[in-house]
Parts: sequence; structure tokens; C-alpha cells
Amino acid sequence: MSDAQRDKGRRVTVKDLARDLGMSVSTVSRAFYPDAVVASETRRLVLERAAALGYRPNPFAQSLITKKTQIVGMVVSDLTNPFYPEVMTEMTAMLQEAGMNVMLSAANQPEKIDDAVDLLLTYQPDLVIVLAANMASHAREKCERAGAPCIFFNRLSADGLGFGVTCDNEAGGRLVADHLIDSGHRHLAYISAFPGASTNVERHRGFCRRAEERGFERPIVIEAGRFSYEAGYAAGLEAERAGRPIDGVFCANDIVAIGFIAGVQESGRLRVPDDLSVVGFDDITMAGWPSHQLTTVAQPLDGMMAATVRLARDLAVDRQKDPHILRLPPGRLIERHTTRRRDGETA
Repeated sequence: MSDAQRDKGRRVTVKDLARDLGMSVSTVSRAFYPDAVVASETRRLVLERAAALGYRPNPFAQSLITKKTQIVGMVVSDLTNPFYPEVMTEMTAMLQEAGMNVMLSAANQPEKIDDAVDLLLTYQPDLVIVLAANMASHAREKCERAGAPCIFFNRLSADGLGFGVTCDNEAGGRLVADHLIDSGHRHLAYISAFPGASTNVERHRGFCRRAEERGFERPIVIEAGRFSYEAGYAAGLEAERAGRPIDGVFCANDIVAIGFIAGVQESGRLRVPDDLSVVGFDDITMAGWPSHQLTTVAQPLDGMMAATVRLARDLAVDRQKDPHILRLPPGRLIERHTTRRRDGETA
């Protein structure tokens, strides 16, 4: 039995592994790099013995040689929104399959994104993926100064520069306006979430512009203030006092819409969809639950995540790629039970 095996209370090091195998430390170290020059039989012996002893290469020690940590920093500030845990679970698996390690840094408020980025950068990630940001954030500049490319997912940098992968949210807003108008709605409203989020700004703009293009009054705006159930619920309680009658509502995302409907129902003065049709955005799993059956626009998530992982792999090899924004067309509008056609009311 080797010294490494006898000393169960101590972490096995590369020196222990080399001594156990009777090889040099440099030979053992090279065996963990697929591109390193080492005999295939030697690599097999090293990897098998490492697995038996529970040895794992130290990525921070490796980074001193490769100048890369293989760490992708993931920054999120909206974990209460079911959209982001769903994305994080799938994207983490995809990044790991691509040979990258994921480190999460969470901000408890959107305004704290820059603090979360600062903390993450102390671990010297190869690149950073920002899953939620506000338009006052300086995340891109901070990452660039640290030599770590920054990819914005489902959001854009405050200045609209850098790398970004997002749905065409403005087109999504136009899609909702057309759906409500084509189904007979004439008095529209937008439930606005976090005002500093590019998703909120673009969905609002597309929705309102399309309504005006089709000859209707500009939709009124009810401020919820956050992408949360509670914010949507509070806005729903105030829906009847919106300033003018409304019959078709577009909410900034699904969780706001679900909260908004609950607030409307609690007020007891309006009914969904009899008096008020409500549409969300994202198509989170919860939207299709029998208790909600929310009409919503699906995000092209598979395409967005695949594009983000491809970009991450490219940037891990070449950090000098030209920054660009990729906008994918929105998915289809899924009509469920929170909207109804008002053909008899068509003007």
C-alpha cells in the first residue's frame, strides 16, 4: 500500500501520484492535458491511478501553466424568477460537457450586479456570462479590464456593446400586440417590470409601437417595478384604477403575469379572461401548469443557450473575437386560458 493510500486524512497531490507510479511530476502533470505530448499507455496508467486514489488536478495550479482557469463565471440577480433557475440548470450542464467549470455569483438585487461581478473576477475566470443586468451596470467594462470576455444572456450591456445573446424582444412585443388586436381587443396596457432591464424596455417598445402602427391609442403602462410575482400581484390589485378601461394586457414576463392575474382575481372587480385577457413572455414551465394555463410568447431558449455555449468555447480559444449581439426570433405565441377572442367587440 502506498503512502498516498495510507494517509487518508490528507489530500492526494501530484507528487503523491508521481511517487506512487514511479514517474516524474512533469510526466504525470502532462497526462492530464489532452494536447500534451505523452505516451498513450502512460496517460492511461496515470488517469486510472488518479481515479483510484481520488486525485483531481488543481485548476488554479494548472492555470499558472496554461494561463487559463477553465472557469466560466455566471452572474445572476433574479433567482426568484423561475426563468433563470431553469436556464442555469441546462446551461451549466452544457458548459460542463464542453469542458468548462461553472462558478455562480448571485446578487440579491439587480442593483448589486457590479458587486457580484467584482467578487467573481477575484477567481480569474476565463470568461463571464451575465444572466441578469440593469442598464446602469458596468459589468462589461469591469470584465474587459480584467481580461475576461463578458457575454450577456437575455439582457444587453448598458451601452449596447460587447457580446450578447438574446431573443428579439421588440419583435416579441409586436407579436403580442398583433395577437390581442386581431382577437378583438382595443384597450391595451403594458405591465412594466424592472425599468433598467433591456428586456423590459424592448418588449414595451415593440408592443406600444405596433399598437400605434395599427391605428390604436398607445397602450397605458402600469409600473410593477420588478420581475416578480409580488410586483405583478400589486399591479393586478390596481388594474381597475389604471386611468382608463383596459381589456388586453401584456406583462413583461410570465412570473409578473401570474402575479398580476392573482391580484386581479383578489380585487374581485375584473375577471380573467372574461373582462381582461393577459399575455406573458418566456413560457416558463409554470406557465403551462393547469392552475395557470397562461397565454405567453416562448423564448427560443434552446437556440439561445446553444449559441451562448458556442460563443463561450470560441472565446476560451480566442479572446480577440469582434464583439457582436445575436438576436434570435421569438418563439411562437402559445394561446392558453388567460386570453379569449372578443370578435363581437371588434370595431
